[in-house]
Amino acid sequence: MKLTMPALLALAGSLATNPAIATESANNEDTSSVSQAAPMTPPVAEKRDHSYTRHGITIEDPYHWLKDQSYPTIDDADVLEHLKAENAWFEAQMEPRKDLVEELFEEMKGRIKEDDSSVPQKDGDWIYWTEFEEGKEYRKWYRKPATGGDASLILNENELAEGKDYFRLGAFSVSDNGRYLAYSTDDNGSERYTARIKDLDSGALLDDAIPETLSGLSWVANDTMLAYGKANENWRVDNVRLHRIGTDAADDVEIYHEEDEGFRVNAGLSAQEDWLIIATGDNETSEVRLVRADDPTGEQILVRERRKGIEYDVDLRTEDGETTLFIHTNDDHINFRLATAPLAAPGEWTTLIEGSDEFYLTDFELYQDFYTTEGRLDGLDQVQVRSYSDPAQVRPIRFPEASYVAGLSNNPEYDVNKLRLSYESMVTPDSVYDYHLDDGRLELLKQQEIPSGYDASLYKTERLTIAARDGTQVPVSVVMRKDRPAGAGPLHLYAYGAYGYAVPPGFSTSRLSLVDRGVAYAIAHIRGGDDLGRRWYLQGKLNERTNTFEDFVDVAKGLIAHGYTEKGKISASGGSAGGELMGVIVNTDPDLWGAVVADVPFVDVLNTMLDESLPLTPGEWPEWGNPVASKQAFAYILSYSPYDQVVAQDYPPMLVTAGLNDPRVTYWEPAKWVAKLRDTKTDDNVLLLKTNMGAGHGGKSGRFTSLYETAEAYAFILWQLGLTDE
Repeated sequence: MKLTMPALLALAGSLATNPAIATESANNEDTSSVSQAAPMTPPVAEKRDHSYTRHGITIEDPYHWLKDQSYPTIDDADVLEHLKAENAWFEAQMEPRKDLVEELFEEMKGRIKEDDSSVPQKDGDWIYWTEFEEGKEYRKWYRKPATGGDASLILNENELAEGKDYFRLGAFSVSDNGRYLAYSTDDNGSERYTARIKDLDSGALLDDAIPETLSGLSWVANDTMLAYGKANENWRVDNVRLHRIGTDAADDVEIYHEEDEGFRVNAGLSAQEDWLIIATGDNETSEVRLVRADDPTGEQILVRERRKGIEYDVDLRTEDGETTLFIHTNDDHINFRLATAPLAAPGEWTTLIEGSDEFYLTDFELYQDFYTTEGRLDGLDQVQVRSYSDPAQVRPIRFPEASYVAGLSNNPEYDVNKLRLSYESMVTPDSVYDYHLDDGRLELLKQQEIPSGYDASLYKTERLTIAARDGTQVPVSVVMRKDRPAGAGPLHLYAYGAYGYAVPPGFSTSRLSLVDRGVAYAIAHIRGGDDLGRRWYLQGKLNERTNTFEDFVDVAKGLIAHGYTEKGKISASGGSAGGELMGVIVNTDPDLWGAVVADVPFVDVLNTMLDESLPLTPGEWPEWGNPVASKQAFAYILSYSPYDQVVAQDYPPMLVTAGLNDPRVTYWEPAKWVAKLRDTKTDDNVLLLKTNMGAGHGGKSGRFTSLYETAEAYAFILWQLGLTDE
């Protein structure tokens, strides 16, 4: 479906909360400015008796109290004081590295073009683009008439963020007539957005305010209404609602409500913007309804009833008065097929593109004279232009490197003769192309500028495969300097490995601060992502979840065997579900790692999946298993849950982060884990926990403040790998 701009939501993680998650004092507390004497020893969390029994198994949980029992309000003085004590210990340990942090931060900042702008793109009667001003954290949004004329500023994120510790723009949608801008913002990291409407003719902000949104904003009913999803009290979007301009949001009409508490609902416009597509589903099952965009309260058409394990998404094309549905589905092939159906019989699907063992079909887009398909072949991105009249006519878009990341970018119009593409690799900065349909020409419009300088010829990238313990060949992408000394040197290994998210082998300016200091940087494309197709994802979830962890460890050992590095010289990092990965690998193979960074780690897996009151838990059972109903799922999750598997052994140096307002991985998961590690581990290695007291899952907002946190993580890695001047 065509969406003007996706909501800026973080990668799927664990749980949710509400905007009143912390007390004012907690949100305003900045431990870096506390004038108290630096602590000499790390904080030790009190143990308090707590246990529970499920399926005849009793689990002791002495740090259960770190979950504020009045959650989602967090006002327990003991909890807040402990988190502040951990922050103070973090500051004390990092204080001698402040110069290194500042050095890294200035390096990273120097690679960012401060007065940057996006490539303008036409949408209807207007041309749109964004700009950054020097020194500013956030974007300014502009447009000008497509026929020529002056530019006008339509939204200034910096003004919206003024005086706020956190700011995030979510949905952004201009009405078809060009008069109204609907947008949503989050000012505390809880991911509960408030939507507003601006009259672009007068510049006035309308009185309309729609609180608690967690979705895109789609203009319907001839630009008189917005379709959106409202988060319920459990941070679940189980509805589609309509807001009429000029009315109170309390009077908004619900046009769809989902009864299954594990399903989430989303809505967006079709390619021709004449249908509102209402999609509902969980991690493995979906169902779609259609309603006319000009009559959104009218009769809805069910495409096909949900069937467990069957996923599908839909778009529509009307030509010569006939409307055809295009359906992307896994109903008869694990790597998806593309089918069509007449609007009069939406459930009667006829194959247009067969499913393939080799080609993983991930998406499609409809345009007036052609359509496109996207997917991966041998793990590499593919974009193909296809003919409506001749299914056999396929024109692949060719890209210049052997390993890269490429895909369709911002293409808002239906009738086009060129396509906007994005492209990058581990050595090629982010690039914007137009692909001309008439002659197949790729026109480079912009490549990411690095003000402090960047010479791609100094670097090399490699893609290799390493055998996991079960014989599966796991792809690995590596980038390093060509002048890196031969032999086993320091290496950083990153992965995510969940939810079918494929980590792209793309470009990073921040990463250069490690690579330029002799660190090879590797991405392990482990099972749990869908890098090599849908089966690759399925082999890393539910009862095969441990493949993900074993793949990562085996890739590290393989990189040692190939001479890239050696035991103890590897740093590792991952966030959210990738933080769960970090928690497992330090339990199973602690001696491999010289340093580990676990960002907002999902480490209290068993407790989270047992707690049905937590907002995302029911929807997560298809991913992790349901330990409430299944003794087998309980035992399997218990066998790897990082918090539950902490043992008395030496652990590597570790930096752990959390967000007090995190609606996905709640703050107590990393807090409990670190508390148990401190009490149990047998080494003297550094263990740090930093909790952002006014931020959420993605850490601090703003392009520079978030960069500073990356600098802190890299300083920790370099310190622990012995690559500093100390």
